Amino acid sequence: MSIDEAQPAPGKSSPAAGWRADFMLGLWHILPLEVGLVPFGLLMGALAAQKGFGPVEMMLMSGTVFAGASQFVALDMWRDPIPMLTIVATTAMINLRHVMMGAAMQPAMGRFNRFQAPLALFLMADEIWAMAMRRAGRGRLTPAYYFGLATFFYLSWVFWTGLGTVVGAIIRDPARYGFDFAFTAVFLILIVGLWRGRRSIAPLAASAIVALAAHAWLPGVWYIVLGGAAGVLAAALSTPEPS
Repeated sequence: MSIDEAQPAPGKSSPAAGWRADFMLGLWHILPLEVGLVPFGLLMGALAAQKGFGPVEMMLMSGTVFAGASQFVALDMWRDPIPMLTIVATTAMINLRHVMMGAAMQPAMGRFNRFQAPLALFLMADEIWAMAMRRAGRGRLTPAYYFGLATFFYLSWVFWTGLGTVVGAIIRDPARYGFDFAFTAVFLILIVGLWRGRRSIAPLAASAIVALAAHAWLPGVWYIVLGGAAGVLAAALSTPEPS
């Protein structure tokens, strides 16, 4: 029996034991994605150090924003004087995908109370969302499992981005070590994990085609929003209505 199949025997475990088991299962499932998070976080911190960020500033940014793509864009635009309105507008556009992600996850959040739900949405990142949706597809997404995914991932992101500012001087050429591919590799893993056969083809194809076209023909980061919207629309149109 795999760890994913292991469940406490009915009547033989307390609620606390069940919570602990689900939390540890989420922690176990997110560990492989930590491989991609480490170089990604170090690269983020190294780029931040070039902009004058120290460990405390970087960890504060990661802890309050917790959105890797948005942080990369913000750092790329960071200059003196800081174009605050431009940064806010651009990063808000990038994070519009979280509205769609949250809406997709909402039906599976029936076990979350009014305090857990907003915290879960704050901690939602692409990797965490993908793993949570995979779990929900198997019939059971619990707050304990979700926070097992999210807590360690969140703390790791804060730690590694902060450390990246310290070792930034060493990582002068991230591409030389393959760090620039970490982000792409993580998302390829997520796509494979969410693959559901032929019904996954239409959303993935629509998202890729629209995102590539928008990247080629539109300025800014519209390709992220439009690609995500195209994938959601394709999934809705290609899913048969329940009889």
